[in-house]
Amino acid sequence: MNNELVPQPSWWKRNWKWVVPVGGCFTIIIIVVLAFGAIFFGVSNAIEDSQPYEYALEKINTDEDLINALGSPIEKDGMVSGDWKYSNGKKSANMAIPISGPKGKGTLFVEATGEGDDWIYHVIRVEIEDSETFDIMENPELEQF
Repeated sequence: MNNELVPQPSWWKRNWKWVVPVGGCFTIIIIVVLAFGAIFFGVSNAIEDSQPYEYALEKINTDEDLINALGSPIEKDGMVSGDWKYSNGKKSANMAIPISGPKGKGTLFVEATGEGDDWIYHVIRVEIEDSETFDIMENPELEQF
């Protein structure tokens, strides 16, 4: 009787037929998810770094009626939705920004158009959860920055 041990093939030799396709698929899925995440956060940061976004947040933090309703400071409270376009020297922004203060929450709406470094604001409005609305612009026709 022969008592020699039969060597077992390595783990890789036994399992490569399923590891390669599954690993390849997972790698592709991870790369696609990372690419979409990078694009999403890049666009979100571009909107949040835009002049209309910053100007509107500055305006709402100086409005006494809104401060009485939401408290101070009023800050962004969630993900910005909307769009920011630039084409042939003309630009436009249309955003809905969730905001909150110590006393409550609401949504800041901003609509603006511009050329070069100048912006004309058409809407800067806050709607609070209890359906109260604050129009932040003093003179919508002339508000430029």
